[in-house]
Parts: sequence; structure tokens; C-alpha cells
Amino acid sequence: MHIHILGICGTFMGGLAALAREAGHRVTGCDAGVYPPMSDQLRALGIELIEGYGADQLQLKPDVFVVGNVVSRARLADGSPKFPLMEAILDAGLPYTSGPQWLAEQVLAGRHVLAIAGTHGKTTTTSMLAWILECAGLTPGFLVGGVPLNFGVSARLGAQAAGQQRPLFVIEADEYDTAFFDKRSKFVHYRPRTAVLNNLEFDHADIFDDLAQIERQFHHLVRTVPAQGRVVVNDLEESLTRVLYQGCWSAVASFGSTVSDFHADGEAHDFRVLHRASGATGHVQWALTGRHNQLNALAAIAAAEHVGVPVDQAAQALASFQNVRRRMELRGCVAGITVYDDFAHHPTAIRTTLDGLRRSVGNGARILALFEPRSNTMKLGTMAAQLPWSLEAADLAFCHTAGLDWDAAQALAPMGARAQVAGDLDTLLAQVLQAAQPGDHVVCMSNGSFGGIHARLLDALAQRVKTGLR
Repeated sequence: MHIHILGICGTFMGGLAALAREAGHRVTGCDAGVYPPMSDQLRALGIELIEGYGADQLQLKPDVFVVGNVVSRARLADGSPKFPLMEAILDAGLPYTSGPQWLAEQVLAGRHVLAIAGTHGKTTTTSMLAWILECAGLTPGFLVGGVPLNFGVSARLGAQAAGQQRPLFVIEADEYDTAFFDKRSKFVHYRPRTAVLNNLEFDHADIFDDLAQIERQFHHLVRTVPAQGRVVVNDLEESLTRVLYQGCWSAVASFGSTVSDFHADGEAHDFRVLHRASGATGHVQWALTGRHNQLNALAAIAAAEHVGVPVDQAAQALASFQNVRRRMELRGCVAGITVYDDFAHHPTAIRTTLDGLRRSVGNGARILALFEPRSNTMKLGTMAAQLPWSLEAADLAFCHTAGLDWDAAQALAPMGARAQVAGDLDTLLAQVLQAAQPGDHVVCMSNGSFGGIHARLLDALAQRVKTGLR
């Protein structure tokens, strides 16, 4: 089968492309404004990438077009279609489907699917769970919205392990809508036997009016879990309590609090895990920081236990977990200034990322936070008032304001001189270079490429050192 993927460089669609290629299909795709890591991964797999959405791509004559949710029926100011290829597909009556639907039919059918849902931590927790199962010899398939460093790829088919009734497949389960022609959340297509509800708060203000609408989508996911399945739920979250109150027909395993089925005792980087029902314990000691990662670990351990991995074995596997690219990824250290890249873009994610770093470096070191409100929700300004709260752990904050219709300087005014804004990256870079001192930790946070600010900053710091030596 030849599939042509529209929006192929998105984290989900790029992973789907890798799975299709591994399964023996011919895969081509198109996108606009591509950036690493997904573009690098696709090229390494030999997948042909076409820039833009020109109608001439009909000449490829694939068996089916797989449409990402970046595609819409929108029109430009001159009245022409923003996605002419999609219009041509519709006019010609050619076969098309969504990414989640293709995945469900061609890959997930007949597998034990372990789906990780939540506003935050999906990518990290999915990667943790895949690594636990890998260390247990279960050879899981997976699709992650990032590149787990332990695997080096965002997706693979996996294989059926001895003793397993079905091959295992771990998937990041997103609540965002499926496609312009299917407004259900992506995760309702996956039919998991193990569903993790990691956390839930308001997000995606471009498609949801309030938290209750998102809770309803999460309950749609719960409705698809069989009676022999398991719902793993964070019982610290009132929103998830409301989701389960709407009805649950599967076994529930809780984590998070001292009375949960899976409980942690100790600091986030070194803690003991207790499974209350069996009395089994495990010990996690790793390089990750932050309470959020401790909760992610509990969720992954609880899900792995459902498919037969003992708690102590799962905890031991996490000792060798290397995290995911762009999750507090160390990009370099020049002149005593350490630079990280992180995917955080929601205010809660920004706060937890910075809090985790603060716990790691202590109060004696300065933290400089660079961020761009790039997600659809942040561009709307819905959560602008939460930014000072999210940046409390930072000594200085620098906001890239390009493309915003709201006043970031006004939103950050409660921070006083600790916050600066810039409409372009050159100005932002100059601000950071003027402020940075040896011993500082600089965190660049965005769900996009951020204009390569990490490399530019490191290069500028290196040049400054070189000039100083002269």
C-alpha cells in the first residue's frame, strides 16, 4: 500500500509514517515549515518529504491519503484554499482517512494497547512505560510524541513476546481532535485495554470551551476500556474523579496519594514504590527531577504491572531511563552557563519544569526562563494571567511575543524587572546575553523549534568567550 500523509512532520503523524514504513508500506508525505527532530527521523528512514500542500501531489496516486489535523478547509486572504491538496482530494473523490483511524485499523487491531492520556506528561510517561516493557523482554510496539533517548526513534511495531496473549503497543493518547472531518478526540480510536489518566486540566482553548468538555472526552476514552482492562488514574486530580464518577466498567488502579494503590515515598530523584494490594515494593533512583516525574513513574509502573511486570522490576528499569528529547534536554554548557531545551508551553508545565530544576540546582543558582507562547491555547491569551505564577521559580524570564494578539508585557507586569519581552529572536537573544552570568541555568521552553535559540545562544556564548580570550 502507498500512503501519502498530509502534515507528516507532526509528532504523531511522523510516528505513524515510521510505523507504516516498518510494516512495508510505501510512505510519502508533505508539510510546511518542517523542523527537527521529526524531519530528521523521517529523512533517516528514507521517507520522501514534499514542502507544501500543492494539488500537483495527486500525481503520486497513493492508495489512500492520511490527513493530519493540521489540515483544514481554511482559505487565505485572497480567497484561495490554504490546503489546495485537500481540496483536490475532495473534488476528485479520492480515498482519505485520519491518522488515528488508519493506525487503529492497520496497526492496533489485535494488540493489547496501553494508552497514556493526560494534559501533561504523556510523552514522558509513554516513553517510561515502553522502556519498562522493553527491559522486561516484552518487545512492545510504541508511538510517542517525541524521541525517547533509550530507543532513538519515536515509533516501532514491536513483536509478540512469549507468554503474551497479544502483542503489546504503548501509545501517547491525545485528547485533541482527530481531523477537520472527525472532531472526536484522537484517543477514542485506540481502544486500549490499559488506559492511564495521568492528569487533567483545561487546555486546547481553540477547540474546547471549558474543562467539562474535556472531561467528557476523557470519559469517552474510559467507555472503550473492556471489563478485563484497567484504568490507571491519578487520584490527586479532582477532574479525573469527576470523569470516573460518570461511569467506569473496568478495574481501577490509583496512584499519587498516600492511600493510593501505587504510592511513592521519598524525593523525586530517589524514592520507594509500594503496591498496596500485594505489598510489593520497588526503588527508583534516577537523574530525573520534579514531583511530576515521580507521578509519571508511578503511572508507568501501575500500567506495566497490569501486563505482568513486577513493581521491583519496573522500578529497576527506570534507573536506566534516559528521558525524551526536548524534555529538560541538556544542550550545552559554555562559560559556566548551562542551556536546556524543554517542550513546556502550558503554564502548569512551565511551572513544574522550573520547580523541578530549582529543586535540582538549589537556591544558590539563578534560573533564566526563555519561552514563547506558541500553542493555540497560549496564542489566544486564555492563560496569560497564569504566566507570573508559572514563572515563580525563575530569577529572570524572557518572552518571545511574535504572533501574539495580547499584551505579554502587561501579563508579566506583576514580575516587574524580572521579566522582559521581545518581538524578535535577535532582541531576545541580546537580552539573555546581557543578563547571563557564570553559574546560570537557562531553560528554553517551546512546543516548536523556537528559531534554534538554543544553538544560537550557545554559539554566542562561545564567541563571547573567544573574544574575551583575545
